[in-house]
Amino acid sequence: MSEDRNPSHEDLQEVLHKQAPPFGWLVAGLSVIVIAGLGLYLVRHSYEHVTPDKYLGPGQCKACHPKQYDSWEKTRMANSFSVLRPGEKAEEKRLAGLDPAADYTHDAACLPCHTTGYGLVGGFISIERTPDMAGVTCESCHGPGGSYANAVMTLDKPEFTTAEARKSGLVYPPTEEVCRACHNSKSPFVGKDYTFDYPERVKLGTHEHFKLKYAHSR
Repeated sequence: MSEDRNPSHEDLQEVLHKQAPPFGWLVAGLSVIVIAGLGLYLVRHSYEHVTPDKYLGPGQCKACHPKQYDSWEKTRMANSFSVLRPGEKAEEKRLAGLDPAADYTHDAACLPCHTTGYGLVGGFISIERTPDMAGVTCESCHGPGGSYANAVMTLDKPEFTTAEARKSGLVYPPTEEVCRACHNSKSPFVGKDYTFDYPERVKLGTHEHFKLKYAHSR
C-alpha cells in the first residue's frame, strides 16, 4: 500500500492543467473583464440619456412664458389626451368605427399624436409615469427643449436672438409640416379626402400670442 502524502505543488499544477483547456484561463479572464465592463455601462446609462434632443416638459416653458402656458392649458391640443379615455367624444368615436367605451390611453397607435415625445428621450412613457407629457405640449410644436432651453434661452441671457435659438433646435414659428405629422388622413376621425387647412387650424387650436418683454431680434 502506498503511503498517504500531501499533494505537492507539481501535483496541483498537473491537475489544473489537465482540467483547464488550452487558453482556458485567458478566455475566463477576458470574459470577466467584458461582463464587468457591460455591468458598469448598464449602471451608468440605464436611467439617464445624455442627449441635446431630450424633452423637458411644459413646466420648463412656463417659467419664462406663464401667459402663453395659461392660454395653452385651455386649448384642445393641451387636452387631447383626454379624448383617449373611455366615454370621451363618444359620438365621434362611434362614427369613426371606434369603441366609445374602450380605454385607448395605452394604445400605441394613438399615443404619438395625443402625447408629446412618445418613444423618444424624455418623452411620454405612460400616463402613470409621465403625466406632464400627456397631450400636445409646447415641445410638440417647438421641438425638444433639451437643445435650446437652458442653453441658448436662459434667464441669465434674456436678450438671446431667435436666430440663435433656431440654430440650436427651436422650431419657431411651427411649420405646417410639423402639424401635418398628425393632422392627416391617417387619423380615424377624418376621411381619406381630408384637407388640412393650416392657417385656420393655427387660429383655432394654439395658445394666444402675447407681446414679449424682449424682441429677440428675429
